[in-house]
Amino acid sequence: MIGELFTPAGLVALLPLLTGVAVAFVPSGALAAWLVIGGSTAAFVMACALPWQFGAGQLLLVDPLSAHMALLTSFVGMTTAWFSRGYIAVEAAAGRLDGARLRQYHALFLAFLGFMLLSLLANNLGVTWVAIEAATLAAVIIVGLPRTAEAVEASWKFFILCGVGIALALFGTFVLYLAALPVFGPGLQAMSWSALTVAAPQCRGTLLNLAFVFMLLGYGTKAGLAPLHTWMPDAHAEGPTPVSAVLAGSILNVALVAILRTRSILESNAEAIPPGPPIMALGLLSLILAALSLWRRRDVKRFFAFSTVEQSGIAAFAFGLGGTVAVFAGVLHMTLHTLIKSAIFQAVGRAAQLKGGQQFADIAGLVTGHRALGLTLAFGIVAIAGLPPFGLFTSEFMIVMETARRIPALSIVLGLGLVISTWALGARLIDLCLGTPTKDKGPAPGRFALLPAWVHLAAVLLLGLLMPGQVKAWLLAIAVSVR
Repeated sequence: MIGELFTPAGLVALLPLLTGVAVAFVPSGALAAWLVIGGSTAAFVMACALPWQFGAGQLLLVDPLSAHMALLTSFVGMTTAWFSRGYIAVEAAAGRLDGARLRQYHALFLAFLGFMLLSLLANNLGVTWVAIEAATLAAVIIVGLPRTAEAVEASWKFFILCGVGIALALFGTFVLYLAALPVFGPGLQAMSWSALTVAAPQCRGTLLNLAFVFMLLGYGTKAGLAPLHTWMPDAHAEGPTPVSAVLAGSILNVALVAILRTRSILESNAEAIPPGPPIMALGLLSLILAALSLWRRRDVKRFFAFSTVEQSGIAAFAFGLGGTVAVFAGVLHMTLHTLIKSAIFQAVGRAAQLKGGQQFADIAGLVTGHRALGLTLAFGIVAIAGLPPFGLFTSEFMIVMETARRIPALSIVLGLGLVISTWALGARLIDLCLGTPTKDKGPAPGRFALLPAWVHLAAVLLLGLLMPGQVKAWLLAIAVSVR
C-alpha cells in the first residue's frame, strides 16, 4: 500500500512532505523559502496530470472530485508560497520571526500542504482521518509561531476545538467501518471510500446513520460550519497571513469533501436517513450567523474569517440540497471561494504590514495612497460579495435558483443571508478603499508582490465572463460522480 505514494499520483502529496523534511534542516531562511516554492510548484505540476490517472488503489483514490480538489489545493499552495517569500521576509526584518521560527514556518507550511493533498487523494477512511489531523496540527503550530499571548491563545483554541471535532470524526470512522463489516468482512476493503460507495446499499442503515452524525459534526468543525466555527476567527486573526490564505479555503474544502463522500454513501442506502437536510441546516445556519456577524467585526482578518464561514455554509447547503445542478454549483462555489479568499488574505496581509495594524481603523484609503494594493483588495471584496462579473455570482445564482425550484421557502432565507452579507461587504469596501488614508508604518509592497493575488482574481473573472466548455464538462463530471 505504501508503494502507491511513489506513483505519479502519490508524489502530489509526497513531494511537499519530503521537501518539508529537507527544509527543517536548512539554516538559511532565504534558501528555505525557495525550497518551499520548489516543493509546492512540483506538487502542482504533478497534480496537473491527475485527470489522466483515474483509478482506485488501497491507499489512493483518483476520481474527478479528488483530482479537482488536489489540483486546486496545490495551485493555491504554490501561489501562496510565492507570496509567502516576500511577506515572511518583511516579518523577519521587523523581528517578528527569528531564524528558528522561520525554518519551522517553512517546514510546517509544506507539511500542512502535503497532508491536505494526501487527505484529498486517500482511498482509506483511516488515512483520510490521519492526514486531516496531521494537517490541522501543522496549522495549529503555525498559528502560534508569532508567540504573542493572543497567538498562543488562538493556537490552543484551534487545537482544542478541532481536536474535539476530529475525535468525533474518528468515532464516526469506526462506526462506518462496522457498518461495512457484514459486506466485506475485516480488512482494508471495509475502510475504502470507493468500495463503500459501491456496497452502501448492503450496509447496515442504522450504523450508517450513526456514522454520518459523528462525521458531519467532526468534519463540520474543520469546515467551519456554525455552531462549530468558533476556532476560525481567532486562528485567522492571530496567525501568519500566508497560512490564512490557505486555511481560508483549502482546509475547509478537505472537510467538505469528506462530508460529501459520506453523504454519497448514505444516499445509496434505503434504510439510512436522508443526509441532505442536516447538511443544509448547518449550511444555512452558517450563512445567516456569519452574515449578521460581519457587521460587528472591527478586525479585518476576523471579518474575512466570518466571510469564510458564510461561504463554507453556502457550499455545504448546495451539497445538502443534492442533485447534479446543486452539486455542480457547490463545487464551482468552493473553487471560486478558495481562489478569491486566498487573494484577499494576501492583500490584507500586505496592507497590515504597510499600516502597522489590522483593524479597519488602521487600514483605510488604500486606493488613494497605494492604488495597486487598494484595487486588489477592492476587486477581491466585490468578487467575494458575489457581484457580477466575477464567477461567484454564477454559483450563488445557480444555488438560489435550484433552491427556489425545489424548496421555495428556503430560497427566501438563503437570499436574505446573501443580501445581508453583500451589504456588509459593500460597507467595508468603502472604508478600506475610499476612506481617509492612514499613515504608513511599514514598507510598501513591491511591484509584483501581489502577482499571485492578481492571477487568482483573473481566473475568477474569466470564469464569470466566459466559462470554457472544458471547465463546464469537468465540473459536470464531478457533480455526476458524487450527486
